[in-house]
Amino acid sequence: MPTRPSPLPPVTSSTAAASGPASAPPVAAPAPRLPALLAALLGFFVITIDVSAVNIALPAVGEGLDGGMAGLQWVVDSYTLMFAALMLSAGSLSDRIGARRAYGWGLGLFTAASLACGLAPTMGALIAARVAQGAAAAVMMPTSLALIRQAYAEAGERARAVALWTAAGAVALAAGPVLGGLLTSALSWRAVFFINLPVGVLGVALLARVARSPRRPAPLDAGGQLAAVTGPAALTYAVIEGGHGGYGRPSVLGAFALALAAAVAFLAVESRAAGPMVPPSLFRRRAVAVPVVIGFTLNAAFYGTVFLLGLYFQQERGLSPLAAGATFVPMAAATTVTNVTSPRLTARFGAPAVIVAGLLTGALGVAGLAATGPGSPTALAVLLMVPVGVGGALAMPPLTSLMLDSVDAGRAGTAAAVLNTSRQVGGALSVALFGTLVTGDFAAGMRVSLLLAAALVLAAATLTAATLRHTPPPTH
Repeated sequence: MPTRPSPLPPVTSSTAAASGPASAPPVAAPAPRLPALLAALLGFFVITIDVSAVNIALPAVGEGLDGGMAGLQWVVDSYTLMFAALMLSAGSLSDRIGARRAYGWGLGLFTAASLACGLAPTMGALIAARVAQGAAAAVMMPTSLALIRQAYAEAGERARAVALWTAAGAVALAAGPVLGGLLTSALSWRAVFFINLPVGVLGVALLARVARSPRRPAPLDAGGQLAAVTGPAALTYAVIEGGHGGYGRPSVLGAFALALAAAVAFLAVESRAAGPMVPPSLFRRRAVAVPVVIGFTLNAAFYGTVFLLGLYFQQERGLSPLAAGATFVPMAAATTVTNVTSPRLTARFGAPAVIVAGLLTGALGVAGLAATGPGSPTALAVLLMVPVGVGGALAMPPLTSLMLDSVDAGRAGTAAAVLNTSRQVGGALSVALFGTLVTGDFAAGMRVSLLLAAALVLAAATLTAATLRHTPPPTH
């Protein structure tokens, strides 16, 4: 489960309306529906493969643009932060202008930003282009699923289409590291971004054959959105720059203060806004607040670990980009299989038990990686990566379902957006922190980072067992 977006994006009101009998468009023939499905699949595929491939290309990026660890951290986090923060209001944008138009804008921007990434002459230019990529991905994720719901009015056919959409992400998850390593080894790290261009052009062409999406009035929470972007970005800046240049510098202290002020402002705006992105009442429910915390913790441990491993295999083990990418294949394959089996286990044993089992499995894998040393076989590290991916894939589906089942249907999109955002922010902050810890002695810093990750996941398992143990299994 490399750095990737969650397969459960927000459900907008227009999306939900498209699936209802009152407002659903007439059932179309299979041929006209295919372009919508293919466009949605391509979008999810390219978003997922981009982030997983970039992880493997990071050492080559640093060498090619003369960038240090801080620059590489921002290459990852600039994308992740924008993706996380803007997803909160992406549903409202889709409602206002229609899913097809919003998706087209997002896909067009993502394609143009990919070109800018591939042509970037400096690390600063690459980071700026990654910001644009993250913003585009935030729009594409929810609207890609909205296109499917709009095209497939019948529930059974829609379920099969959504399954294909999810499979596209799983394929990209497994192929991303290998493709990133292959392109970097054979051509250049720039090819990792150029590969998005033909996919983007094909997706835009397919959209021309997709029916127009309905529009609905939806408020845009500008104040809340500004605070949601400012707070995590300022905190990430403070962690990265403080770790490399000292936490006592005025710019770092100012960034910490700005992050705190943005958090306070966000709470104030959301409590007073007529149409808040994140209603404060949502967190009064234990089955919402706890999954948000666990999702943050789980992704912080996982994303930080994957970030370090991509560097470790190349810089410390001397593997080529292609060989380093291949080390992620067993974990990706096991993750894909576990994602499919996790719902069945949840139906039998209940969400809390499966979540705890997944967290303990992931913690065991991360702790095992921390115990390996420079003399340990590479195959052992590859083997220990498998429970890291399996643990996350085991825990996240029931965690997501538990949260969505605890809110009204009208709040499902908001709940999914909050969970996705907390996960992405957790990943961004872990990359910021772990990257600073390995700046000096990589081996020692990596061990400390992995031990911290294992401790966080164990704490999440304890929290789950203590607060959610009485949640009954779903009834069918």
